[in-house]
Amino acid sequence: MTLLDSVKNTFVPIHREGYPFIAAFAAATLFLGYFSSILFWIGLILTAWCVYFYRDPERVTPVDDRLVVSPADGVVSAVGPAVPPSELGLGAGEMTRISVFMNVFSCHINRAPVRGRITRIEHKPGKFLNAELDKASAENERNGLVIDSPNGTIAAVQIAGLVARRIVCWAEAGGSIAIGERFGLIRFGSRVDVFLPSNAVPRVAVGQTAVGGETVLAEFAGSAVTPLVRVS
Repeated sequence: MTLLDSVKNTFVPIHREGYPFIAAFAAATLFLGYFSSILFWIGLILTAWCVYFYRDPERVTPVDDRLVVSPADGVVSAVGPAVPPSELGLGAGEMTRISVFMNVFSCHINRAPVRGRITRIEHKPGKFLNAELDKASAENERNGLVIDSPNGTIAAVQIAGLVARRIVCWAEAGGSIAIGERFGLIRFGSRVDVFLPSNAVPRVAVGQTAVGGETVLAEFAGSAVTPLVRVS
């Protein structure tokens, strides 16, 4: 490894979605700095936070169809039965829900919890309650992906929070997605719910820190075919 490679590996990539916001923060910092050195330093700190918020680190995802990985960085805020959002067409029965809450300092890139074909994407306007509240699943603005996986139908739902006002989703219905593949982000502070069939066994507890694309949330029994190639 060369010195240049070492320097490159030291810096975490910034996702392109963040460039306009970083530029706006930087411009505001220079403008405010013309009038006050104190405002300049405050703006500089906020600009640094904006850069940090939009970081997009590489992740090493386990290649095993029996595993469900975390769709986001954050803290596991709920594990248990819950009825999925009605707009996803998954019925009125309960599924196993695992929620990961992201605060304003978490990496907000969202990743697919499993591989499969995206059969449905539904966006629903709503409120902006604290995403840690259980009722946020039903009342907040959200965007849901339904994935036909080797172990059945799974849903990943991006939920806006108290500060978050924008859900971004790059995935398209009808396309395939790999486990750990980036599919969207949420600005700024939010939550992602994963709805799983009842035969999925949770492997995390409430309060545990999860790393998007790496932490195993749940596991299916059996010997599902494991892909030879993973796309991240």
